[in-house]
Amino acid sequence: MKFSDYSISDIIKGNIQQLGYKKPTDIQYKAIPAILKQEDVLAIAQTGTGKTAAFAIPTIERLLARQGKIGHQGVRCLVMVPTHELAQQVKQSFQELSRGSGLNIFAIHGGLAQDPQIKKLETGVDILVATPGRMFDLVSQGHLNLSRLEILILDEADHMLGLGFIKDIRDLMRHIPKRRQTLFFSATINDEIKKLAYSLVSNAIRIQISPKNPVAKNIAHAVAFVEMDDKRFFLENLIQNNPDMKMLVFVRTKVRAERVKKAMERVELETDTIHSDVEQKQREAVMNRFRSGKLKVLIATDISARGIDIPNVDQVINYDLPDSAEQYVHRVGRTGRGAQKGQAVSFCSSEEKEMLNLIEQNLTEPIERVELSRSDYQMVKQLSEDDSKDWRKLMKEAEAEPPRKRKKK
Repeated sequence: MKFSDYSISDIIKGNIQQLGYKKPTDIQYKAIPAILKQEDVLAIAQTGTGKTAAFAIPTIERLLARQGKIGHQGVRCLVMVPTHELAQQVKQSFQELSRGSGLNIFAIHGGLAQDPQIKKLETGVDILVATPGRMFDLVSQGHLNLSRLEILILDEADHMLGLGFIKDIRDLMRHIPKRRQTLFFSATINDEIKKLAYSLVSNAIRIQISPKNPVAKNIAHAVAFVEMDDKRFFLENLIQNNPDMKMLVFVRTKVRAERVKKAMERVELETDTIHSDVEQKQREAVMNRFRSGKLKVLIATDISARGIDIPNVDQVINYDLPDSAEQYVHRVGRTGRGAQKGQAVSFCSSEEKEMLNLIEQNLTEPIERVELSRSDYQMVKQLSEDDSKDWRKLMKEAEAEPPRKRKKK
């Protein structure tokens, strides 16, 4: 089946063609017809499968069908996402797919001043993409009118629950119409997510795309056993030996992200970080540099990088192992997007071996091991530790030293 076979407007079909979409992915093929029929949908599909277009295409068509029949007060469609970056990405997807339609699309999230966002909301918005924190702030202040909402979409719902928004999401139900279409998209499903989902939807069609191996075939992923204090040496080695590769490095916390960045600075390697403590303008600047390829190595936390589509990531490095198998799949899925091939390597310390076992139990096959002999391991450490062998540092130190005075004979 092709996108041209769907009963959608020519404007959307033209935009799809311009974006280079050939035929629907599995999740798009199953979700689009159901959403066009105004069914509630509970969709479970791994990252990188085209979930955004799966709900954006039919949502735009539904809103266009009723365009002009209702006033422009309030919000017609609300899309909730967990992070600032994902909000901007989803907004861009809606804008690209609806170009020329006249639909009004806007995103709100923290890190930016409220007043311009409030002013924009006063004029009415067709599609609002929002992070929970800023959205709930504006609802409680009376600046966000959701009384005419037609469609509610929760994207990356599993991650929003992990951030503790389950109570807020349930409270949101008091502010929106009972008669609405609800679309619930998640990469994973457990009992808590299932309970929330079924409390929001009505007779939902459940769509689950569960490949036998959750890690895409075009991603070669492996693990190397590296002690916690030695990880910086192995990261340095990878960057030095692959200067042209675009690398996304995952760490556990924002404090750790900054420490790894400083460790790379000490050996004159350029990296940058993205996490919740980085100001919004700086985050956008860093992401633009990384997307364009001007920045080759980005160090990120799970929260900041969740769901973001970054093109042409050559290698994902799990500097720290994630807390779950689901997070592992999300991380390595940042590379090998579409038809491209990708690489992923994880550094596993002695204290992380139990987590590695749990991750492998949830995958269909064990992760390939990178065999490091004792001599190879020590060589990687010594190359970094032995500053005397770094001629660039020796030259700098020599230039910085004041000239020695000659002793009089």
